[in-house]
Amino acid sequence: MQLNTIDIVVSDLEAAMGFYARLGLKFELDPHSPEHAGCDLPNGLHVMLDTEPFRTPFLPGWTAPTGGPRTLLCFEFPTPAEVDAKYGELIEAGHRGLAEPFDAFWGMRYATVADPDGNGVDLYAKL
Repeated sequence: MQLNTIDIVVSDLEAAMGFYARLGLKFELDPHSPEHAGCDLPNGLHVMLDTEPFRTPFLPGWTAPTGGPRTLLCFEFPTPAEVDAKYGELIEAGHRGLAEPFDAFWGMRYATVADPDGNGVDLYAKL
């Protein structure tokens, strides 16, 4: 068994694709469905974005979560300065910061932003 795909349910596919493009992920729309996009990462992981109307028929009773993020995608940067710069870029673009950049006790520069649907996205680099 191998984890090879992460599927993120989004309310606005275009907004989600724009957010993740700022983090270097290039999603391509599925030619069979304008409500589904995928991105292959160099490490073999595949990330998908599905709109709520596309995904909910496969998840009877599904409702969007409320409150804080329960899952976070984590992006590693080469330097702490790049964490600060990316955090600033995302905030400047209108995305919500969940944790401003800080030096964590475990030896990393860390920050967290919310994607357009409130999913947590960690930005980090070794100190």
